[in-house]
Amino acid sequence: MSAVDQVRVPQEPKFAGTIVKSVFFTPAGAIAVTVILLFAVIAIFAPWIAPHDPRAQSFLSVNAQPSSTYWLGTDQFGRDVLSRLIYGSRNSLIIGFLSPVFAALIGGTLGVLAGYFGGIIDRVVTRIIDMLMAFPELLLAILIAAALGGGFWNVVIVLTVAFTPGFARVARATTLSVKEEPYVEAAIAAGVRTPMIIVRHIVPNISAPIVVLLTLWTASAIRLEATLSFLGIGTQPPAASWGNIIREGLSNMFATSWPILTAGLAITIVVMAISIIGDTMRDALDPEIN
Repeated sequence: MSAVDQVRVPQEPKFAGTIVKSVFFTPAGAIAVTVILLFAVIAIFAPWIAPHDPRAQSFLSVNAQPSSTYWLGTDQFGRDVLSRLIYGSRNSLIIGFLSPVFAALIGGTLGVLAGYFGGIIDRVVTRIIDMLMAFPELLLAILIAAALGGGFWNVVIVLTVAFTPGFARVARATTLSVKEEPYVEAAIAAGVRTPMIIVRHIVPNISAPIVVLLTLWTASAIRLEATLSFLGIGTQPPAASWGNIIREGLSNMFATSWPILTAGLAITIVVMAISIIGDTMRDALDPEIN
């Protein structure tokens, strides 16, 4: 065996391994992940964690201050604020996570098809992207929500449509770059079928920016859901979400400010934690920084 054969060239760290190392083995990333997991556990086990029924009203306990019975007090209908926050985390987090995932799947697929095949497909997808991106995300979400109305799945659809153009544009740009790589050209020359080239060569190599964007826009989706619910076109009462808790608390803030403070704090903590995770992943995957 020659000396050259004995030399082991270190492999480039895998995409998944880089993310795990950057998120779980850095202080900021580990703390942020712990916070998200804590809120996820609260949302999943809400029926067992919540001390009271979030919809139960008690006119004898209207605007009660924090006590051993109501840890965060009650609102103007006598409903337990803590229980509503716990149940509200379900709608806010589920919508916040589902919408970017659906947008990434739809937008990513459109972007890859447009970037790889070009031609009429690229022109049509590009025009649709440009048309949707002419509106700010919040304005586009408000317009669609006003047409569809509130409700869980309507909000998911609204946010999915609002985020899809961004994912499509990123996927298209990275696909245009990756398809010019020698290994893709070699696969084409070897007669590998187009679906196999896309699945095995294109998609894995455009995943990094998509995953980072997915993480960062999850925070934006939670904020947008809260905004739509605050405006009355998101999650509809009596179902609880952090946005409509703030909306209802605003009209009663001189009697008790606990609903506004606690729901606002929950949104802030979750959005900051997700943003930290996204920033950590972006820094770890950015070749210019590393």
